[in-house]
Formats: sequence, structure tokens, C-alpha cells
Amino acid sequence: MRNKKIIGALLAVTAIASFGLSGCGSSNGAASKENDKTITVAASPTPHAEILNKAVKPLVEKDGYKLVVKEFTDYVQPNTATEEGEVDANYFQHKPYLDNFNKEKGTHLVSVAGIHFEPFGLYPGKTKTLDALADGATVAVPNDATNEARALLLLQDAGLIELKNPKDINATTKDITSNPKNLKFKELEAAVVPTVIKDVDIAALNGNYAIQAGFDPTKDTLATEKAGGLAAKTYQNILVVKEGNENTDKTKELKKALKSSEVRDYITKNYKGAVVPVF
Repeated sequence: MRNKKIIGALLAVTAIASFGLSGCGSSNGAASKENDKTITVAASPTPHAEILNKAVKPLVEKDGYKLVVKEFTDYVQPNTATEEGEVDANYFQHKPYLDNFNKEKGTHLVSVAGIHFEPFGLYPGKTKTLDALADGATVAVPNDATNEARALLLLQDAGLIELKNPKDINATTKDITSNPKNLKFKELEAAVVPTVIKDVDIAALNGNYAIQAGFDPTKDTLATEKAGGLAAKTYQNILVVKEGNENTDKTKELKKALKSSEVRDYITKNYKGAVVPVF
């Protein structure tokens, strides 16, 4: 009987010790998470990742943080990674695209800061000027809802088409009411558009893809959005996090660095109008 009591007491002590160790382990894990100083951001290579690596990284490092930039060449994976917690934030898109993505995918992503604007442009493919466009010419445009509408609005501003609602940021090719040159539209994923530039007459490109394709958005466009117009306000590129992370220390640090005078100067100096700071 006495032996049973001793064994029981030993088991109880072991259980308490195990619980204590387990509790300490949990506490340390939480503290480790709270003290995590690595900020991971998903971004398009140009100009977003460049801005982060060359202008933002030195600023956050001064505050004791480490910045890790994961580059993506498409417009889907950065949002998926942010939603699933694989990264702390992303920087590659504008608000209309984000709103449409949340609606279609059921994600819970929010904008926390507007950083820059990349004028959308029409670029030459087989045809070098808009006046030289032949009847039935082919135009490559992004196939996602917001960027296709942006392309159509720009084509309208260039006098090539007319839309049912001339200010509709959700317009599709079905909303074209006048197309005097009978333009044919090749609708492709935004990242694919620059790869077919030699096979189409003209193409509508996002600023980052135009730069990656070797174009100079300040010199090579056949038509471009005005920096002070509606497009600049509507399509400014934003810093995005998952809902609930708007006020974390990491988000505050990243937002502060991205909206700094150092980043503004870097953008202005290096992109010469192809990328325009909005803060």
C-alpha cells in the first residue's frame, strides 16, 4: 500500500513537472512570436521588390528588423500567400484589383497605405503608331477585371473606342459601343501580355510589366494615363495585409518605411516618371 502511495506521488510530481515544462515552452513560443523581427513581403519584381530591397530594407534594419522579399511574377500568388499567412504583407496591386480579388476568392485582405502610381500605357507591337492601326488590328489587354477596364478606358481616351459609361472602372469588351477600326482583343493574363508584344499590333501594359519588357514608360508609350487624373487616384499601388494585422508592429514599421522621404526620393530618382509616389 505504501509503495502504491509513493508511486502515485512520483507520478504526480512527474505530471506537474511535465506541465511546468510544457507551460514554459508555450510561453517561450509566444514570446518568440511577439519578438519576431523578420518582415516577409510578397512583391512583383519591378518596381516593388526593387523599392523594398534597395530603399526600404536599410530603413527597417535601422529599427532592428530584417526584411525578406519574396518575388512573384503573377497577380494571384502574392494575395494567396498573404491570406494564408505565408507572408506578412504584399505590395504589387491597386485597390480595384484587391476588391475584386476578395470578392471572387473570398479572401480577407485590406489596404493599409497607398504608395505609388504606375501610369498604364499602350505600347507598340507590330504597329508603331496609333494612326497606322489597320482595320481589324489586334490589341493585347490584361484579362483580369480591373486591368482590362483600365486598358479599355485608355483606348477610349486615345479615341479608338467608346464605352457605354465613359468612366466605368469595371468595363469589359461587352461595354464597347463604338469600335470604328474593328479592333480585335486578345485577352491574356497580365504577366503574359508583354511576352506577345511582337505578335500583336499594340498592347496595354501595366507599368511594372512594361519596364520588365524593356520599355521606357516615359518615352515608348503610344498613349498613357495622366499622373494627375482619376487613374492616379484609383489605381495607386498599395501595401496590403490580412484583416486583423493592420496595426501590428510589423505593419506599422513597413508602412512608416514605405512612406518615408527616402523612399519618395528613391522612386523619383530611379524611375523618372514611370513610377510616381503618391504620398
